[in-house]
Amino acid sequence: MDRHSEAFLEMIAAERGAARNTLLAYRRDLDDFAAFAATRGQGASQADAETLRLYMAGHAPAGLKARTAARRLSALRQFHRFLLREGVRADDPTSLLDSPTLPGTLPKYLTEQEVDALLTAAEQRPGRTGAVAMAVLEILYSSGMRVSELLALPRAALSGDAQLLLIKGKGGKERMVPLSDRARAAAMRLIEATDTQSRFLFPGRDPKAPLTRQSFFLLLKQVALAANLDPARVSPHLLRHSFASHMLAHGADLRSLQMLLGHADISTTQIYTHVMGERLRRLVEQHHPLARAI
Repeated sequence: MDRHSEAFLEMIAAERGAARNTLLAYRRDLDDFAAFAATRGQGASQADAETLRLYMAGHAPAGLKARTAARRLSALRQFHRFLLREGVRADDPTSLLDSPTLPGTLPKYLTEQEVDALLTAAEQRPGRTGAVAMAVLEILYSSGMRVSELLALPRAALSGDAQLLLIKGKGGKERMVPLSDRARAAAMRLIEATDTQSRFLFPGRDPKAPLTRQSFFLLLKQVALAANLDPARVSPHLLRHSFASHMLAHGADLRSLQMLLGHADISTTQIYTHVMGERLRRLVEQHHPLARAI
């Protein structure tokens, strides 16, 4: 990897607070492009528009998914904008590239009855594991936060009668999310059942570190089994989707939901509008004069 690529990765780590997995994905994408550019006698930072066009055109024949191509194009666009801004290049050869057409997929989510089944199964688990399960489910479902945000919650965030949680999301951006009475009560029961002074609300085996994603995923799968749900289907992100879908179904507006989820662009939040169709149909049936006259 050349020095310009390394400088780009350092920039997104320092200025944007990119997560480790994001950095690894960017590095893989840049390495893949650099290998292709080398076959045409060019470096990654000096490649011309034709090299970029041929690189992107080769994704479909190679059997790669459109999402993979879109991710790589995004990485290359950000890389070349960085080169342009730093004066390494006088042009941006990615500006003429077309984005791959992505298939329209709807987010999967649990029904409200399935969420109730999960909560009931968690409540029936004995001891501290039951307290952990109840707290994570109540907080995730009532706030829609990401699993990384959940596991990083400090114990002090639940002190007193806090009605709001300060969440540090992607890129270090902070947002406030409301905490339901049920979620707060579940968190307090967990604190009472936890024999440690860890600064984390969900401490791991080592109290100095939070619960690992692997341990959390395993607990969630166990609760799903007890709730007679397919454990392969249940994930923290599914709960985030469920929170968003159920909020819209019960009348929340997109802008408020965007703030709660911590989306930088409202277009990301708009994927959840699929649940609004049924609600709009009911509104027409209830309030349109011709619908009532039938």
